[in-house]
Amino acid sequence: MSTTLQGTLQDLVIQSNYLNDEVPLLVYLPPNFTPLSSYDLLICQDGKDFFQLGRIPRQMEALITEYEVRETIIIGVPYPSVSERRERYHPEGERSEAYRRFLAFELLPYLDEHFPTHQLPSARTLAGDSLAGTISLLTALEYPTLFGQVMMHSPYVDEHVLSAVREHNQKHSLSIYHVIGSEETTVKMTNGQEADFLTPNQELSELIESSSFTYSFRIFEGNHTWTYWQKDLPTGLKTLLPF
Repeated sequence: MSTTLQGTLQDLVIQSNYLNDEVPLLVYLPPNFTPLSSYDLLICQDGKDFFQLGRIPRQMEALITEYEVRETIIIGVPYPSVSERRERYHPEGERSEAYRRFLAFELLPYLDEHFPTHQLPSARTLAGDSLAGTISLLTALEYPTLFGQVMMHSPYVDEHVLSAVREHNQKHSLSIYHVIGSEETTVKMTNGQEADFLTPNQELSELIESSSFTYSFRIFEGNHTWTYWQKDLPTGLKTLLPF
C-alpha cells in the first residue's frame, strides 16, 4: 500500500501597490520539490478556505501519490475581511480591477521570480469558490495570455460576468472547470440578501459551451458550502492538472 508523501507549507507576504496593502500568501510546495524542476501554479482566491476547509494540500498529495495529477505549487491568497472580500471579488466591487491587476502584474511576477514555474498560460490555474470563483474567471478572461485555466465552484454570476464571456477574444482559449449545486436556488450572500445561483450558472454554462473554450460543467447534488466543494476538489484537480 502506498503512503501519502509530504509537501511543505510556507507563509509569505507580498506588498501590493495596486491594493495598497500587504497581502499574506499560503504556499504549498509538493513532495520532492526541487528548484531544478519546473512546476504548474494553482492560485486560490479565498486561499485560507481552500487550505483549511478544502484541505487542498492533503487532497493534492493524495492525488500526486497515485500519479493522478502533476506536482503543482499551490498559492492561497486569503481575504482580509468579509467587506474587503466583496470589494475585491465582486464584478462591480470598487477594488475588483485593482485585485485583477495585483494577480497579473504583482503576484504572478513575484511567483515566477521566487519559484521554478512553467511560465505558460496553460500551466497557471486560477481557482475560487462563490465570488472567489467569479474573480478568477474574470481575471483569466482579461489576461488570457497569463492565465490559461480556471477552476470555479459555484461562482456568482451576473450580467457583467456573462458580458465578459461574450466579449472575450476567442483566439485565446481557456480551460474551465465549473460546478454548481442543485440546491443553490436560495443562497444567502454576505450582504444579507438571498440569490438564485443555479439559474445564472446554467446560463453561463450554455454561453461557455458555445465558445471555443475547453470546458467541463457539472451540477452536483448539494448546496453552497465547503461540505460539497471539498468533496469535488479532487475531480477538478484531475480534470485541469492530469498527470
